[in-house]
Amino acid sequence: MNILITTVDRDSDTVSFFKDALGKNGKVFASNSVMVSALLKADEYVLTPLITDESYIDFLIDYCKTNNITAIITRYDLDLVVLSKNKEQFKKNGISVIVSDEQVIKTCNDKWSTHQLLASIGLKQPRTYIDMELLKQDLRSNIVSFPLMMKPRWGYGSYSLFQIDNFDELDVLYRKTRKNIFKTAMRYESADAEDMCIIVQEKIDGDEYGMDVLNDLNGNYVTTVAKKKIEIHVNTLAAEIVDSKPFENIAKTISSNLKHIGNLDVDFFLTDSGEIYVIDLNCRFGGQYIFSHAAGANFPKQIIDWLLGLSTSLANIGVETGFRGSRDDSFVIRY
Repeated sequence: MNILITTVDRDSDTVSFFKDALGKNGKVFASNSVMVSALLKADEYVLTPLITDESYIDFLIDYCKTNNITAIITRYDLDLVVLSKNKEQFKKNGISVIVSDEQVIKTCNDKWSTHQLLASIGLKQPRTYIDMELLKQDLRSNIVSFPLMMKPRWGYGSYSLFQIDNFDELDVLYRKTRKNIFKTAMRYESADAEDMCIIVQEKIDGDEYGMDVLNDLNGNYVTTVAKKKIEIHVNTLAAEIVDSKPFENIAKTISSNLKHIGNLDVDFFLTDSGEIYVIDLNCRFGGQYIFSHAAGANFPKQIIDWLLGLSTSLANIGVETGFRGSRDDSFVIRY
């Protein structure tokens, strides 16, 4: 089996994980629109047109057919959107796209839609706004109060994530965030909602956690790996694998309602009173998966096994509870 990982950017982790999982039984190809070091980790690589270019999908299909590539995966949010829209076109050419359906991707990429989904299935949510005038009214009426957290509605990672402590900061950082959005790839998904492309939420006090929620290729729940984040700077830099049982009901609720394919990266807060607030869903491998992998999980191997028609293996989904590690570039050091 040959696999293509698209838009690798700086994501050398996923390339390495899939190379190790395939071993001598296939090649990992990588693509990006510009030269990046992660391409060099693959067995072979190619430079593609921009994701937004109308020739992008045809280029990928031709490349896959030329190199006998039968599966595609990505960790890049905009790529998720484009690939999900064209899954049938790839399927007609014998190529499996390990990406959730288009509506699932849209729900996860849009933090307002994520908030609406999570609230509708009974999961606790902070007060959330995309209408800045309504937010200001509620602030003046003491319905909501500072501090608040601001971020792009179609953002990724912690890019342009700001804590807002007063009205002056609200106005200044709103303008700054909007400017940041429209000078990056976030502008594509934000274009149809220019006046509501920023999301503001109540700040939740508590410990930050993450979960990898794995579904099979038919969208059925398989397992959860939970971790407490010990150090965060843009990405999770240190974490501890914890018992997932207290969070499994939430993971299964999200899984059964979302029906995502493969891994779902989930961020949530656990307050001192034991309340759980789910904040973010990323329909892909996230930066925190590296800790699950270091603790014994091998989701890339499991995905390959499923593509080959094999069943789920405990060896691929089990982890060592209590594992603590610190990330150093593309690997985790146990401590």
